[in-house]
Amino acid sequence: MASRPVWKGQLRLSLVAIPIELHSARESGSKTSFRQIHKPSGKSVSYQKVVAGLGPIDTAEIVKGFQTAKNEYVLIEPQEVEEIRLETRKTLEMVQFVEQGEISPLYYDAPYYVVPADELAQDAYRVVRDALRQTGKVGLGQLAMRGREYLCAIRPCGDGLLLETLRYEDEIRKAEPLFSQIEDDPADRSLLDVATQLIEAKTALFDASAFEDHYARALKELVARKVRSKKAPRAKPGEEAPEVDTDAKGNVVDLMAALKKSLEKDKKGGRKPSSTRKKAS
Repeated sequence: MASRPVWKGQLRLSLVAIPIELHSARESGSKTSFRQIHKPSGKSVSYQKVVAGLGPIDTAEIVKGFQTAKNEYVLIEPQEVEEIRLETRKTLEMVQFVEQGEISPLYYDAPYYVVPADELAQDAYRVVRDALRQTGKVGLGQLAMRGREYLCAIRPCGDGLLLETLRYEDEIRKAEPLFSQIEDDPADRSLLDVATQLIEAKTALFDASAFEDHYARALKELVARKVRSKKAPRAKPGEEAPEVDTDAKGNVVDLMAALKKSLEKDKKGGRKPSSTRKKAS
């Protein structure tokens, strides 16, 4: 099945705008998924919106509620949320650059492949990719999708670019309360020597293909056995609704002129990141 973009917009480096698409780097099809089935009837289980004392309700009557006190909520209409216009809905601007090893692994969340939207975008795309590769830097920016704004890191990945969403600082739990009970005394020297030798003996280049999800394999084998068995119960819950696709457009400005103009602009006084959040460290 062809990959479908999860976001379409522009990757911007100062005055250079490159139409791009984001594709999830995760292979969801490799996992075994299940639907909940009502065994007596063989029908799939659906979830209704219900209110205590009223029963099922119309989804058009639902609004968002933010709790301000015990049993008290301020109500916000869905359209009020939709009216929040962020430039990052369609534009991912790299506003800062850091060394590749500067970002702690704690901050990394989900990976996405960054792909040029068309052939015209490839020249500018390759320039940004090679510039990041040559400088050894990671570009930082923000983009809005799926109801929230993400902090993002962009780095070269093979022939292309990889975007990784990052957790904000206030999303990271402090380790000290958990590690504070560990004694500060160094490990026993003889035991440390043995452990070090074991680590050295098992050291090799990283190869993800050498590892397998044994639980996922066993689950697939279970499903295969049930499918082959004529005695296994069956159910026909009904057909699924088709998915809806979306589209977006972008444009590329003259690359060389934009790069030179951007460089002149930065020399006169470069712009600092506009985000009010603290930068990742």
